[in-house]
Amino acid sequence: MIASRTFEGKRYAVLGLARSGLATVRALAKSGAHVVAWDSDPAARERAAGVNGVIVHDIATLNLEGAAGLVVSPGVPLNTHPLVERARVAGVPVIGDIELFAQARSELPAHTVVGITGTNGKSTTTALVHHILTTAGRPTSMGGNIGLPILGQEPLPEGGVYVLELSSYQIDLTQSLDCEIAVLLNITPDHLDRYDGFESYAASKAHLFAMQSPDHDAVIGIGDAASAQIARSLSARGEHLTKIAPGVCMDQSRWPALQGPHNAQNALAAIAVAKALGVSEADIDRGLATYVSLAHRMQTIAVRDGVTFVDDSKATNPESTAPALGAFGRIHWIVGGKRKGDDLDACAPYFDRVVAAYTIGEAGPLFHELLTGRVPAVEAAGDLATAVAHAAAAARDGDVVLLSPACASFDQFRDYEDRGAAFRAAVEALP
Repeated sequence: MIASRTFEGKRYAVLGLARSGLATVRALAKSGAHVVAWDSDPAARERAAGVNGVIVHDIATLNLEGAAGLVVSPGVPLNTHPLVERARVAGVPVIGDIELFAQARSELPAHTVVGITGTNGKSTTTALVHHILTTAGRPTSMGGNIGLPILGQEPLPEGGVYVLELSSYQIDLTQSLDCEIAVLLNITPDHLDRYDGFESYAASKAHLFAMQSPDHDAVIGIGDAASAQIARSLSARGEHLTKIAPGVCMDQSRWPALQGPHNAQNALAAIAVAKALGVSEADIDRGLATYVSLAHRMQTIAVRDGVTFVDDSKATNPESTAPALGAFGRIHWIVGGKRKGDDLDACAPYFDRVVAAYTIGEAGPLFHELLTGRVPAVEAAGDLATAVAHAAAAARDGDVVLLSPACASFDQFRDYEDRGAAFRAAVEALP
């Protein structure tokens, strides 16, 4: 794990003890910090209690004054949680594990950090950059919003590259992460329950670049107004600013896991990062060709009687579903869940590719109404298993059965991974 003398003798309160929280308390304790930890889940508290030097106690009853930080999970809403306000009144920084990593960097062997954010595509781009580096033989770790918690990983040797997927929540909890390369893919409305409007959400993404030294590299997709404005604000960086325009035609035929217009943009961003890191053209080409899709992100899970079943459960808003629709020809589309908006306008340019739609979950009735008359057939399937069975029965050779819900999963599933697993199970249960 990553430990640092920076934390020695200091007091920290850690709220949230899932994977990143538990890695945080272990790293702080190993560094000689005084740690009080808490989680509403008794099982999580029990795991933390087994870490030497960690006191498990309800932080709400503590005096936070003098603490070096209140370290919270990205899932803690900064705009409503009472402990966050108490920490601010006490002058205690509210931070996350990425900020602790940033503070520990000075003691790590010489390295580079790539930070990747965006409403959509950041997981794929992060994994793709990591894969290209691995293929090229460069020491690299992948963390942040993907993979293992960064503080729980072993430090890289000299010349290593830490590739971090960063959600807006994680950026909000970070004050001093100076990425050698920072990437913004796009900004579309999302998570607005946590922000004071879309402008505040966009400002969270922009903060990644505000933390950078001006001579460090920025890679920005300019396909939306908010991202383009951030790129304009960084124009003084000159050659250290790379803009990725939408609609660039590329030969993706040699990249089986990177199909569709959105993956063209993800690939362009990854190529820009790899070139900035000095990776050769040959290694970049080999990495693109051998990349394997992330689970639940346009992942082909089966081909039965010529029908391809694709799990895109991670598409939790219409903007991330649209490129998936654009990647295929004849589609049986499973759509719905806990909606984040009142329309499917972002998907409309690709409705001509939809043979039939099968609506599920809380958004099912609204989506059924929105799609009726705009695609050839719409069925109110209600649940995922029914949708899979009916779509499979209707599909013919060459068709695609696509789970790309354009919604969150929390109405019927634990998370998007649980939804994707249920989709796979339903496909495997087909006669």
